[in-house]
Amino acid sequence: MSSDGIFSAIAKELLLSRGQVSAVVSLLDEGATIPFIARYRQERTGGLDEEILRGIRDRMEYLRLLGDRKETILASIRDQDKLTGELEEQIRACATLKDLEDLYLPYKPKRKTRASAAREKGLEPLAELMWEEDTECGSAEALALSFVDSEKDVSDVEEALQGARDICAEWINEEVDLRNGIRNQIQRHGMLQVTRSSEPDERETYREYYEFSSKISYIRPHQVLAINRGEREGILSVRLEILEGKALERMEHFVITNRRSVFSDHLSQAVRDSFRRLLFPALEREARKELTEKAEEHAIHTFAENLRNLLLQPPLSAQTVMGIDPGYRTGCKVAVVDGTGKYLDGTTIYPTPPQKKVRESMETMDRLIDRYGITLIAIGNGTGSRETEQVVAELISERKIRHDNEDLHYLIVNEAGASVYSASPLAKQEFPDLDAPMRGNISIARRVQDPLAELVKIDPKSIGVGLYQHDVNQTNLSRKLDDVVESCVNSVGVNLNSASSSLLTYVSGLSRTIAEKVVTYRNENGPFRDRQELLKVSGLGAFRFQQAAGFLRIPDSPNPLDNTAIHPESYEAALNLCASIGVTPQEIPESVMLFPVKFQSIKPEKTAEELGIGVPTLELIMENLQKPGRDPRESLPKPLLRQEILSMSDLKEGLELEGTVRNVVDFGAFVDIGVKQDGLLHISKMGSGRRVTNPHDVVSVGDIIQVRVIAVDDKRGRISLELAERHSREVL
Repeated sequence: MSSDGIFSAIAKELLLSRGQVSAVVSLLDEGATIPFIARYRQERTGGLDEEILRGIRDRMEYLRLLGDRKETILASIRDQDKLTGELEEQIRACATLKDLEDLYLPYKPKRKTRASAAREKGLEPLAELMWEEDTECGSAEALALSFVDSEKDVSDVEEALQGARDICAEWINEEVDLRNGIRNQIQRHGMLQVTRSSEPDERETYREYYEFSSKISYIRPHQVLAINRGEREGILSVRLEILEGKALERMEHFVITNRRSVFSDHLSQAVRDSFRRLLFPALEREARKELTEKAEEHAIHTFAENLRNLLLQPPLSAQTVMGIDPGYRTGCKVAVVDGTGKYLDGTTIYPTPPQKKVRESMETMDRLIDRYGITLIAIGNGTGSRETEQVVAELISERKIRHDNEDLHYLIVNEAGASVYSASPLAKQEFPDLDAPMRGNISIARRVQDPLAELVKIDPKSIGVGLYQHDVNQTNLSRKLDDVVESCVNSVGVNLNSASSSLLTYVSGLSRTIAEKVVTYRNENGPFRDRQELLKVSGLGAFRFQQAAGFLRIPDSPNPLDNTAIHPESYEAALNLCASIGVTPQEIPESVMLFPVKFQSIKPEKTAEELGIGVPTLELIMENLQKPGRDPRESLPKPLLRQEILSMSDLKEGLELEGTVRNVVDFGAFVDIGVKQDGLLHISKMGSGRRVTNPHDVVSVGDIIQVRVIAVDDKRGRISLELAERHSREVL
């Protein structure tokens, strides 16, 4: 397929114009990033957002891969001297790799098979007689007699006929229309049957799948991944079933056209052999693979959506935070960081078993709170977190009495990935004099102040908001998560003079190497004074500058536009716009309240034309002049802060309370309601009378929601919740 053909195919599939697709592909081929195209090239793309841009990118890559595979296959068949004009036309018309491989199957070099062995024995002419069904006189045995040849290792008639049947079975397996017919039967009527095997399942993890049956068209993605894992662990046995009789009837009707042929019964045997030995096993593997790929795609999408919501949690940057990493035997690590994330102090306390030095621990925390003016305590949600929470809640209660209702709160923080960060080269570089547990604790404290800036230091797969993330295709998962992190970082923007190299790595146009060079330059030369100074960084040329500059902020730059999302290439237009309403460059910071009034009289099309820019660029300039340095996360609800603690014994059916959504999965959401165990808000309890098919339509990671307790299982540590109405009568 030519480039024009590819552009047209993508445009039709995504309901876009061919020009839009062409423009996007051209920009991508030039090296432009998705965030840059989405924000600064809207005139060329017609205002396409990041999701559509990535869709174009992915389809373009697939179709180019398909095109390359077509050329490889055509060359292979041409080398065999079997390529006809009709076959070439069919191959070039293929829209999917699956259809392409079906066409290639008869010509694909094969390892030694029963059919190839029969050909070596000279039995293909007999197979052709059997396949053509033209012989109606005599007997199959008599015709096969001439193929008996001890030198070719064909010792008798039955062996000759068996070899011919093997060749016919392979031909049957290679019939594209027949494969598609059975493939459709599998998709419509195939049943996945799961039973328990002999391996022990000590924790009964797979109990619901011991005797499980489902149409493959109905099975849920998380069920597929669970079954696959159970099968890999040897606990579950899995098979795909269809109505074999119906499939064989379809195949015989397709293959056998002359029942008077002397080879009719032999061809019928070849059909059954082909189905059971070749066709169905191959299509079963294909169907299982497709089920897995769809389930993985769904799981990756869910992980990505959860990750996006987690990374875009609003920062609590003004807080001086005490981070506590709970533990038992080795105690709880305590770290204090100021409002900028700078490490101030650290120690270890022992409020949990076996030491259980509660009073001494409270006194230590008390002194740190007074010394550093701590306003928030962040407790990791690992081992010992609830015992630590109990002590912290008691301390806050005592201080409220002593300090006239002091505004001190705590929250439970998902500490997933903190240990990964603590052992990383970056953590060692940031805190060379601290041990790993303390470095991890600093990460817990900082991720409250700015989740995005801190969590980008950790492999996204270690953050703990996915389902079966270690079972899915790791290449696809990594790419999707990298897309999410890149999107979030560039959407928020990055302070060039405080960002870590990990954060800068995700900025449009910057690689890990360039990000490290930026930090090195900053350390050697002091803070960047303006965006143009970036060009002095070794390896950061004009193109990288173009891609990155608009996403980097310099709050203290003498040029106020350096603290906005206005791109340097639009500075002249921005200044001309300001001049047209009587605002000088020096007056821009003080004119924030003035701009909305002044902009009311602007006619976008006319003004954009006068400034020599497009309307989307004009709108971006006006938006950023009104909100310089704006963090889009600031408008989101803040995390739920607590001063008191609950226990499982405090819960009762009907009790309503606020909780924080920690993870969203296919079957519901896990909600932190302030007790040791997160509660499960099942998908069936989300709709308030209406059916919900996707939990993400109702809740997201980080949401603060009102829930009602509907069941508490102390023995199994399970809490069942339902979504509550806001006008509930009993709220804790």
